[in-house]
Amino acid sequence: MQSLDVAKLAKKRISVGDVISFKKEIKLYGLNTVCQSTKCPNIGECFKNKIATFLILGKNCTRKCSFCSVQKHKPEHLNEKESIEIAKLIKKMGLSYSVITSVTRDDLPDGGASYFVKTIFEIKKIVPQTKVEVLVPDFLGNISSVDMILNAKPDVFAHNLETVSGLYDKVRIGADYMRSLNILKHAKSFSFQVKTGIMVGLGESKEQLFKTIEDIKNANIDTLTIGQYLSPTKDHYPIIKEYTDEEFKRIEDFAVSIGIKQAIVGRYVRSSYLSEKYFKKFN
Repeated sequence: MQSLDVAKLAKKRISVGDVISFKKEIKLYGLNTVCQSTKCPNIGECFKNKIATFLILGKNCTRKCSFCSVQKHKPEHLNEKESIEIAKLIKKMGLSYSVITSVTRDDLPDGGASYFVKTIFEIKKIVPQTKVEVLVPDFLGNISSVDMILNAKPDVFAHNLETVSGLYDKVRIGADYMRSLNILKHAKSFSFQVKTGIMVGLGESKEQLFKTIEDIKNANIDTLTIGQYLSPTKDHYPIIKEYTDEEFKRIEDFAVSIGIKQAIVGRYVRSSYLSEKYFKKFN
């Protein structure tokens, strides 16, 4: 089991020059990243190392999760060139690992699953040596959409639970805890490498948090990421609790003790943070 140096992460600083330089590359290709849309605290470190999580299906989300800073407006027209442009940029940057995620598009019949498939296909065609991790929405529980993506054979299938079930009505409006858990179970039943992430500090109790970790273990999910929730702005869901390094260590120890294969735990941990570093075969 691996963990991050939380003390080291707490001292990280954003290099404005590195961020601006990489932003220009992304803009040149007409692409979006979740790094920018969610105001990720790791953006300076990742952009300096030419690492990004690409955001497909536009910048506007059809859901209204109170923790998330992704724009919540009328969905945009789909960019037919998006998939190939992502693949081209990955080739140009020489990436050996890429993460593809999306806004939630409840307005689309397949939830946008076909665009995930197109993106996986283009990456594998143009840069076949690159491993692909997908971080997908819940597709309103449409398993046929999930199967479309699984049939495209990404190297890692990820879907975030985000928080404990008792907070879904406040934090993940429009989502359903069991729906998300069942998507993860379904992917794992087909022997895929499966990953999920949760945030802490939203008002969950220790009992609720540990029960969620137990649910993740019982679903046989391979990788669990846990990080501190950091409110993007004063208008978003507030931070209820700031976890200490010692508390993160106790959470990590619990995850290890019940048999989570890989738990990555710390203040600045995010679901896609250092994905390539922590990629390993479990099946």
